[in-house]
Amino acid sequence: MAELDGFPLTNLLIYAVVAVAPTLVFWIALSAMAATRRRRRPAGEPVHRPIQELAADLRRVHRLLLDFGPGTPAARRKGTRQAYDALLIQACAAVEVEHELAVLPEGVDREVERLRVEEALRGAGLAIP
Repeated sequence: MAELDGFPLTNLLIYAVVAVAPTLVFWIALSAMAATRRRRRPAGEPVHRPIQELAADLRRVHRLLLDFGPGTPAARRKGTRQAYDALLIQACAAVEVEHELAVLPEGVDREVERLRVEEALRGAGLAIP
């Protein structure tokens, strides 16, 4: 048996197998499942949510933004504004309208871009306030 300064090398190999094998097995299994799932995905699956749902969600979240009173926590306002921006981005992708909402930081520039995007979506036929 091979020794490494009084420490059996076989013990080190057994430890390496016990420590690495489960991780390797689960990684291979997850990779196989992901590959199977990619192959099973139907080709005609829609890329975007239905535009009617997006418009309804935009109207609902916009109404929430308008209904916030003076005592509403800042975190709720910011979260709702971010949700509204995410819906605007989805709607822009669905009707192929250019936007910069994803890259602009919070502030006046983003507010102006939000107004421009809302108007462009209205021009594209989306019924939003």
